Amino acid sequence: MNLPNIILCPTDFSECSLNAIEYASRIGERYGSTLILIHVANRDDYFKLNPLSTETDYQLSFLKEKLRNLQETVQNESVPKGLKGCQVMICEGDIVKELLKACEETKAQLLVMGTEGMNELRKNIIGSRTSQIVDKSKVDVLVVPRKVFYKKPRKLVFGTDYREEDKLAIQKIVEFAKFFDAEIDIVHASEGKNKLEKALHQLLIQELEPFVKYERINFVLKTFRDDLALGLENYLQSAKGDMLITLSKQRDFFHKIFTKSVSKKMSYFITKPLWVIKNF
Repeated sequence: MNLPNIILCPTDFSECSLNAIEYASRIGERYGSTLILIHVANRDDYFKLNPLSTETDYQLSFLKEKLRNLQETVQNESVPKGLKGCQVMICEGDIVKELLKACEETKAQLLVMGTEGMNELRKNIIGSRTSQIVDKSKVDVLVVPRKVFYKKPRKLVFGTDYREEDKLAIQKIVEFAKFFDAEIDIVHASEGKNKLEKALHQLLIQELEPFVKYERINFVLKTFRDDLALGLENYLQSAKGDMLITLSKQRDFFHKIFTKSVSKKMSYFITKPLWVIKNF
């Protein structure tokens, strides 16, 4: 199982991306990772972010200076706590393409990025940059919503669909949880129509318990009459979960979370980080 020795974190210097950097730094401290901060320069985005700027302000040297300042801050705060180091990259072009390219070139094992939360969801996140990157990335992606400030994760919620890959994913989640002494809720959301679900749930528990050596795991089977994604949201809220985790192969579940009609109703998913596991 690959540990994230290299973490890639894009920044556009907004509050949202700064929150993502803090998550990336804290995780990097635990794993002893190298954090790479990358800025993909895009003229249109720059002037949206800095509406009072003039054309002469859009200079790579200016952007590089801002990136170096971030690098210095991360090094001063996180290297003494276990982060191996902090590097920076800058490039120009399409943000989605350049980030995916950078993941391959740097051999990053984890991509941590911010999203604009409700504002972006209102535009239908399925067509957004964040969703495109999550969909196309070959490495795990941790999505940090806007206005979500770092807090030590005390409870992780993993939505399971009884897939064989879930067993490998749970082992990966356990390794992460150990660093933070976090509790794990493994939750299967059901509409209650399948009479075999209780038996499948018990079978999953029996198969996992022998080789998942971690005491702080809870296996939860919940039945919801409403949309399953909304049901999981309700569970997150009632259980006070700090992070939602899902497999990218659970495409039906993943798309339920981010479809426009459902997302408008979901206040909780966009106030908690989402970790999408892509490989093991």
